[in-house]
Amino acid sequence: TVLSEKPTTFTITVTSEAGENDETVQTTLKFTYREKYPDETPLYELVSQENLDDNDVTDIIKLLEQQAEENLGMVMIFTLVSAVQEKLNEIVDQIKTRREEEKKQKEREAEEEEKQRFHGTPVTIENFLNWKAKFDAELLEIKRKKMKEEEQAGKNKLSGKQLFEMDHNLDTSDIQFLEEAGNSVEVDESLFQEMDDLELEDEEDDPDYNPV
Repeated sequence: TVLSEKPTTFTITVTSEAGENDETVQTTLKFTYREKYPDETPLYELVSQENLDDNDVTDIIKLLEQQAEENLGMVMIFTLVSAVQEKLNEIVDQIKTRREEEKKQKEREAEEEEKQRFHGTPVTIENFLNWKAKFDAELLEIKRKKMKEEEQAGKNKLSGKQLFEMDHNLDTSDIQFLEEAGNSVEVDESLFQEMDDLELEDEEDDPDYNPV
């Protein structure tokens, strides 16, 4: 597209070949002939771009500068545009390569995560000692709680006297037992028949007897 005749100024839109998923990158170059062109380089700039990042734009400007210096003294617009065309095609290929690398990286990360899930964390002296310290602390806390519970249970345990004071039914428990047994208690008198035959010393006759 010609913008002016004096000085000669025009734009050329350069588009890459279609890459993966039919995506393309594109830029519009603006050229202005200087008075002594082609013995001096034309003025050039990128007036628009699509799907190019800042690094790509910088690389294209450097490429134009290099090609203009190398072709000084010759008609060079076609050469400059061709160089930019090749650069855009490279960028499309780089995008494809970058996406493939990102995909492979994600696959490697997923595979590594799966391995960690099955194999766990390798045991080292450092992480074992950390685990041991944590385990001992948890075990000590469990023991403290248990001792506290046992101590509390001991405080709450009632003596026999306290049980009788709280439940008067225990006062007649023996009587109830006898009634349930029919109030019949048999005594084997033969156990006491030969009590008189036992030679039992009177405690008072014992020289070692001490009533205190």
